[in-house]
Amino acid sequence: MTKSELKDKIKSLVKQAYKPEDSKIDLDSPESISLDSVKFPVLLKFPSLKQAIELLLSGEYEPFITDIQWVAPKPVTFRVVLANGECFYLIQTPKSWIAQIEGKKYYLLNLGEEENASEAIARILYYGNQAADITPEEKPKEEAPAEEKPEEEA
Repeated sequence: MTKSELKDKIKSLVKQAYKPEDSKIDLDSPESISLDSVKFPVLLKFPSLKQAIELLLSGEYEPFITDIQWVAPKPVTFRVVLANGECFYLIQTPKSWIAQIEGKKYYLLNLGEEENASEAIARILYYGNQAADITPEEKPKEEAPAEEKPEEEA
């Protein structure tokens, strides 16, 4: 058996054993597939999470996200930490995802709510960056109320 025959045999066995529904991996492509280069390994375990993030932030989401944390097993909940330190939550439902942003829930099955969720994420990215740009000298100082001294009786 030659080397190319062995590769073809392995590819055919992998195709038989591995039949994901959402996979976009082309096993016949000549380029090698490296799973070590993924910035967020949780996306490998939950491919529908990646689709939800791409739905909200576009395919170029990596510069805007610093971490994705698996928060709860049921319902499956993820905390998405943005580059400015703000975060939002993605909750998996049987039919779709729910994005919880600044306390408000957006059901991503509805197009209008999906657009509103994207706008809310853009807003927290925008305002979070502005808050980070303010130096401590520029922040308004809260004046502590002056303590009133009780009058001494004569």
